[in-house]
Order: sequence, then structure tokens, then C-alpha cells
Amino acid sequence: MHADASAGPLRVRRDPRAATVRTRSVRAMLAPAVVALYLAATPHWPHRPLMLAVAAVMFAVAAATWRAAPRIVRSRAGASVRIFGAIVSLAGSATLSLLDGGVAGPLGALVPTTVVFYAIMMPPRMFAVTAVLGAAAYGAVAVLGEPAPAGYAEVYALGLGGVSILCQRHSAALAGLRRRLAEMSRVDPLTRSLNRRGFDEQLERAVARAGQTGEPVTLLLADLDKFKLVNDTWGHQSGDDVLEATARAMSGALRDTDQVGRLGGDEFGALLTGTGPDEAPAIVDRLRAALETGAPASLGYASCPAEAGTVEELRRLADARAYADKTARAGRVPLAEHVERAREQAAAPAAVRVTRTARRRRSIADMGRICAADSLVGAVYAAVFAAGSPHRLTIGVVCVLGVLYGLGVVAVAGRLSRSAYVRPLMALNAVPLFALGIVVPVLDGGVSSPTGVALLAPMTLIALGAPLRVAAPMLALDAAAYLVLAATVGNTGPAYAIMHLLCFGVVAAACAAQGRASARRRRSLTELSHTDALTGLLNRRGVDDRIAGRSGVGGPVGLVLLDLDGFKTLNDTAGHAAGDELLCWVASTLTAHAPPGSVVGRLGGDEFVVVIPGAEVRAEAERLRAALAPRAAVSVGAAGRGADRAGFAALYAHADAALYAEKADRRGSSLTVQAGPPPR
Repeated sequence: MHADASAGPLRVRRDPRAATVRTRSVRAMLAPAVVALYLAATPHWPHRPLMLAVAAVMFAVAAATWRAAPRIVRSRAGASVRIFGAIVSLAGSATLSLLDGGVAGPLGALVPTTVVFYAIMMPPRMFAVTAVLGAAAYGAVAVLGEPAPAGYAEVYALGLGGVSILCQRHSAALAGLRRRLAEMSRVDPLTRSLNRRGFDEQLERAVARAGQTGEPVTLLLADLDKFKLVNDTWGHQSGDDVLEATARAMSGALRDTDQVGRLGGDEFGALLTGTGPDEAPAIVDRLRAALETGAPASLGYASCPAEAGTVEELRRLADARAYADKTARAGRVPLAEHVERAREQAAAPAAVRVTRTARRRRSIADMGRICAADSLVGAVYAAVFAAGSPHRLTIGVVCVLGVLYGLGVVAVAGRLSRSAYVRPLMALNAVPLFALGIVVPVLDGGVSSPTGVALLAPMTLIALGAPLRVAAPMLALDAAAYLVLAATVGNTGPAYAIMHLLCFGVVAAACAAQGRASARRRRSLTELSHTDALTGLLNRRGVDDRIAGRSGVGGPVGLVLLDLDGFKTLNDTAGHAAGDELLCWVASTLTAHAPPGSVVGRLGGDEFVVVIPGAEVRAEAERLRAALAPRAAVSVGAAGRGADRAGFAALYAHADAALYAEKADRRGSSLTVQAGPPPR
């Protein structure tokens, strides 16, 4: 039977893809807006009317894409529209650069910085096309524009090409983290089938699709027979093994296109796509036969659109049929040999884990990579293009040292990311980057020299990967150093320095916004993956991770396990909505009465855990029992440790043994849980 019989109708959500397209469009408007300001500040320079018209076209295309975002994401031509927008942006940037003096002019960095911008905004295949177009556009500007210093175009193309690749890799890695976290938020950590949240999302989509296309879908609900006695007889671990075996049995009996989920406790569901009311009974019989060899269950089903038109109607009908099946048949407890077989087949947890240091490690490694890449480009420049420079050898030596340092940072990135001083180390790691970006342009004649890009290139990766409180001062220092060099070394014009800094600054701002958005989504998904969808408490995964985080902390601590007595009877007689309401009340009551600093979680079904700091664990356990007494009788198991840092696994085992010893002593009593509000 489903754990939430009162679920509402299908909700209409905003399409996140449209929001992403609009975000890209807004950022694409920034470049022509900055160019317009530059043109307004230099009205008497050549080609200003034509350049203003080009900038206006670029802005208009980005604005039109913003306006049409919902239609673009629904259209089959959405990818083509995005490529068209990139072509307009690159062609416009190339035209502006060409009209303003070529690659060495004030707008010479427009094309390569536009490519870097698309590196953080596009998927890999689409970016590959855009990168080829960008290289062609920049090559055309280099050939057709005014002559640039020897090696200028090559250094910019290689340097910012490397930055683009690193930004693309970084964005792809963050997207991979989000996908893994999204999977964790929708997968039950015990059975590795869909959890309640993931199953409900799939159900809503299937019902919506059935309403639009007429393709049938059947919701199947399974409620295990007398599962509580498995826990009471063999313990929680054996019960968990039986639940795992049940999920495997259901998946094995159904098709690959069908989806299985654990809805809570001993309640499972399956979505049978392309299955209507005529085909469903045969599938139900096949599933019943598969479960009879392990954990028998009461089964109910309902089909959409033939028998129900909404999610609520579908659940209500399937739940009613499962209850009728339960009353019509004599359920039995899984046999001892079935429980033993489930124990033997129990798999080690294979849930995807995302380490907290993954993003730090990648950020540190990418800073090392950009240092090595920039230095390598500088070394190539010194060897091939700087034949007439009096400092050619010094530039080459400095760049080789930069390559070695960058590779060393990549090698130790894992250890640095786990350090307690990771943030100051990240800031310290930027010093060689700044030193390289200052020393080499000084030796080469200033920021307008080919190597002047060395001080600007790292800005994008710093903004993308570092926390804002670390990135902001680093970027400010970088910009200040660039302006000081422009004013004191060589004969760099103010327009060149300001426009190059603005071009890189706009892309760095886009990188920073992208990094912050990724961090917010990651935190949200992490919270979802650790939270029980019904009660809002920590789920099993969240409790495990929180306990693991405390495993090295000394001092006394206690663990309390609570198991509601008679909860299954409440579900069967008053309905699952009443059971859900009681579980939410228990969660809020435990949270309100647990001592400060406690960890409260729901392990599944009607089983709760409270990790309590302090030595008075048994007294606190009785206080929690008394708080729940107005509505729920509970069996309680408590265990504590002193300052000897005994393992939490042993602590849990002791609490579980105490819980079932108490349950055995109380077996046969008439203790029950109560539906509705607590008595006054």
C-alpha cells in the first residue's frame, strides 16, 4: 500500500531548461553592452556607427533568445538555435575586433573570451563545434586585421584554448557531481531502488504522459506480509536483508522498462509502462509467484487512463485493491530459510557517494593545470617567437619553472584538499600564478605584449572553482596588478588595458555566477539525498554520514533506537494517511524533546534513531518514551559509550539488541499507537 494516500494532483513546475537558456542569454548580452560603453567613450574613432550596429544585432539576438527560451527548449531545433546564437556572437565579436584594429587592438580579446564563456555554458559536443568556429573566427581576424607582434595571436589562441578546455572539464565535472547527487536524492540507500521522492516523480510524469498520449501505465503496490515479525524475530539487519531481496525479486520479475521503488518501511511500488488493465493481472500473478518464495505480499494495482485519470485516483484505487487482497488471503511470515538466503545474498552498499573534498581537489588541480599550461605556452613563445628579445632566456627559464610547479600542484591536489588549511593553501597556491603573470610580461614589454595574457587567463578558473570569499580578493589583486603594469611598463594605451580587463572580467563574472549556482544546486541535492521525504528528518544515509562525521570525536555519547508498537495495525485499520500523520508527529516530538546537539533520524518504516551527546543516555531514552506516550507506545533500545571512542557500529548493535530484548519481554501486550491528535 502506498505511504501517502493523500497526495495531491499533478503539480506544474517551471522548466529548469528554460531558466538555463535565459541565464545564458543574459550573460551573452553583457559583451555587446560593454562594447557599447567603449564605443560611447570613443565616439570619434573609426567605424563607430558600424560597430554600434554590430553590437546592437548581438544584443538583439541574445534578447530574442531570452524571450523565446520556453519555446526553444521544447523545440527539436533547440540545439540548432543555440548554435546559431553562438555563431552570431562569434561573428559579431570577430567583426568588432577586425574593425577596431585586429587581434592586438582593444577588442582583440573578444573572440577568445567568448569561446571561454561558451566553455562553461555548453555541453561538450556543442562546445566542440563552437570552439572550431571560434578558432576560425580568430584566425580570420589575425589574417585580415592589422599586423600584431610576432607570436601574439598564437599565444592568445593557445593560452585561452587551454583555459577553455579546463573550464569545460571543470563544468563537466560539476555537472557529473550534480547528476550523482540527483541520483542519491532519488534512490533508497538500502535497496538501491527508487525512494519515495524518486518514485513519485516518475509516477507524476507517467500519468501526465498517459493523459497527453494515451499510453497506458499501471501502478502496482506491494505490502509485505507480517514483516514486523521478521524484525522482531531475527533483528533489524535481517529485516534489511529481506527488504533488499524483495527489491531484487520485484526487479527480476518485471521488465527492464518497469521501475521499482521502496515507498517506506515494507511498502514497495512498481510502474508498469505500456501496461493497461487487461495486461496487469498477469503481471501481478507473476510478481506474486516471485515473492512467494521469499517475502509474500499483498498486491494491488490500478491503470491510467482506463481506470483513473489522476495520480490521486490511481493511488486510491491501487491502495484499495491491495487492502482487499490483504483481507482476502492469509499472510505469512517469511520462512527461516528464506531469511537466511536473503542474508547470504545481501550485497555491500553500492550507493554513489560524493566526497566533500571533490570540488576542492578539482579546483586546486585546475589551478596547477592552468599554471603549467600558461607556462608551457610561454616557453613555446620564448623558443619560437622571442628571438629578438634580450630576455628570451630568462622568460624561458621562468616558464619552465612554472610548468614544473603546476605539475607538482596537480600531483598533490588530493592531499591539499584534505588539509585543515585548504583555504589559505588555495590562496597561497595563486602566488606563483600571479608571479608568472607579472614577471613574464615585464620582461616581454608590458601587458600589450603577447605574454600579457598570462595575468588575465587564470581569472576565469579562479572565479569558477574558488569560494567567493577566496576568489574575490584574488581577482581584485589580479586586476590591480594588471592595471599597475599597464600604467608603468611599456606603452600600453588605456583603452587596450581597460577593454582587455573588462572582457576577461565579464567572463570571470559569468564563471563566478556559474560556480555559485552549481554550489547551490549541489547543496540542495545533498540535503535532499540525506532527508526523509515524509518527516523531514535525516534518512538512513543522512544518519550514517552524520555519525561517520562524529566517529573521531571523543566524549560520552549515546544512541537510542525507537520502534513504534502496533503501527502496522494502525495503517491497516485507519489508512496510510493516518499512519503518515503519526510518523510526522513522532518526528516533530522527538526533535522537540531530544537534548541540544542530538541527531534525530528515521531509519525506515516506524523505526527512529536519536544520537545523544552525554552520558545519561538511558534517562534521556525514558524521557523520549514519555514524550511519545500520549499517542504512541514504543519499544526502546539504548546504548552509550564513554570517552574511549568505541565504534558506532558496536553502539548500534548494543542498542538494537536492547530494543528487541524489550520487545520480546512486552510481546503479547495490547500496546498500540493512536490515530489523530494526542488526548488532552
